[in-house]
Parts: sequence; structure tokens; C-alpha cells
Amino acid sequence: MNKFPLIGLGLATKDSTGQTLDTFFPQIVSKGNGAEEENIFESWEILMEGKDCVDVDPVALEGLDQKFISSLEQLNATSKVILCKIDTDQPIRSVEEAYLKLHLLSYRSFQPNSLNLDNLFNVLPNVAWTNKGPIGLDEVDVKILESKVMNAGLEIKSIDKFPRLVDYIVPSGVRIADTSRVRLGAYLSEGTTVMHEGFVNFNAGTLGPAMIEGRISAGVVIGKNSDLGGGASTMGTLSGGNEVRISIGENCLIGANAGLGIPLGNNCIVEAGLYITGGSKVETFNQEMESQGVVKAEELSNVNNLLFIRNSLSGAIEARINHKSVELNDSLHQNQ
Repeated sequence: MNKFPLIGLGLATKDSTGQTLDTFFPQIVSKGNGAEEENIFESWEILMEGKDCVDVDPVALEGLDQKFISSLEQLNATSKVILCKIDTDQPIRSVEEAYLKLHLLSYRSFQPNSLNLDNLFNVLPNVAWTNKGPIGLDEVDVKILESKVMNAGLEIKSIDKFPRLVDYIVPSGVRIADTSRVRLGAYLSEGTTVMHEGFVNFNAGTLGPAMIEGRISAGVVIGKNSDLGGGASTMGTLSGGNEVRISIGENCLIGANAGLGIPLGNNCIVEAGLYITGGSKVETFNQEMESQGVVKAEELSNVNNLLFIRNSLSGAIEARINHKSVELNDSLHQNQ
């Protein structure tokens, strides 16, 4: 699925005022995606009566999985079954729509940077994420008191606008050593391994098998068979004034504690501890190791087969022709 319009069947958690805290979408259907799915789409669309998001009686819904129907017997008073429709890819207008788009990314229906996520932060509420589900911040003090009185063991895992990915979706063929470090909205391709110090933000991720031991900031994508070393970071666009969307090509290695502020081509290596920004002065060399002059690193964006190192004698950053190949250990990425 990578087309609009689409409708998501969701379970929305609401606080005592009716404010939606989160929404889980176990099923999403789109128009023009096969006859069976299109029939479900049309029947759900009729129930919505032209609205973008509605509460629905699950009994009236066609095409529901039997496991989902059975689980609704345990539905509590704070949860509602909803339908949410997106006709065209416009800026986000509701909490439900925000969660639907985050699900589309983590279901691998759309790749990072292919959805309009404008207004996302303005729409999403700040929530206390607990072992008892999301709690609105206006009600969290009462819930803590109740848990102490009843010895109920309330655990607040984080206070944030984004929940953990795996509380909603467990992508096939991946390993995540510390699940708190991958947000809902992350796009993890099969064969991806995220180790304990790895982090993957929303609207970011991997396009194939990859080893992630560093930070993938929002908007950043890592090409297949690439390795982001321990403590390495990629520059995002959410704050700090950076407007360049960073990407790492295929078969690349970013060394431990290195950093990247330019889009990297295929078959590139950045040595450990070296942070490259767009304004970094880089001396370039040809195949014969003859200097070709000094350029800003941004001029080397998306260039293939480069080895970035810092000269240990002069301290200058150099870009040489990379003759090495980066290969992942297959046994670490067969995540079945």
C-alpha cells in the first residue's frame, strides 16, 4: 500500500475529557488495492458519512479479523473503536491522523520523507507512557496516587509525544536490543539490527539490511548493507537550523563516534571520530593520491566511493578514493 485515499481501523485511547492520547491501527485499507480491499474500503467509507474520523460500532464493520473481534470483548471505557480516513496527503489535522501516518511509515507502506508530516508536533499531545497505557499529564498525579494506594505498580516509562515502536508494531525480520530507543514512525527494513546504543527517530530508518549502533535522526535514511558505528550520529532537520536532508548510501561504514552532516553516496567510509558538516574544509585526492584542492564537504554530497579521514599529522580532513568494500556479517542480520 502506498496510495491515497485510505482508511484506518483504530483503537483510540482517550482521557476523561475525551481528548485522544494515542491510536493503534491494526488494519489499514486503501482504494484501488485489489477488489477485496476496495470492497472493505467502500463499506467503511459509507459508515463515516463524509467525516474524517468517527467512532464506530465494530459489529457494523465488514472485513474484520476474528482475533480483533474477540479482543474487543476486553475493550475498556477509555478506548474507542474508530475509523480515520485520509483522502490526500495534506498537513496533519488530528491526533488520529498523526498516528495513522506514523503507522503507515512503520508498516513500511511509505518510505521516510514521502508523507506530509507538517503540524505533527502541534497536534500530538505530550503523554505519560506507562505499563498501564498512555495517561494524560493532567491526570497522571491522580493515577500515581491511586497506584500507591492500591499497590498497583504504575511504571512511567517516558513523558513524550511519541511512544515506542514495538508497543504498536513489531516489524518482521528485525532485531532491536533496547526497544525504548526506536520510536513509532521508524521505518525498519528486514535484516536491520539496532543494538543497545542505536536510536531510530520517526520518519527515519533503513532501506535494507543494516547495522545500527548509532543515531538515525528524523528524516535520515540508511541504504542497504550499511553500518552506523557505535555512538555515531546523523544530523537531523528538526532543530538547529539544518535544512539539508541527510542520507547514507548503500555499502557504507560510519565509524564509531563519527558524525555526518552531508548526504553520503554509495560505498563510502567515514573514519571513527570524524564529524563532517557541510562547511567542513576537505582536501580531495585522485586515484594516484594527487591533491585536487580543498572544497567544502557539501560539494561532495552523494558522491560515491569516498574515504573520509583526518590526517594524523596535519589534522586536515581528506577525501580519498575508497578501494575497500563494506560487508555486513550475514549471520547478524538473519533476524527470523
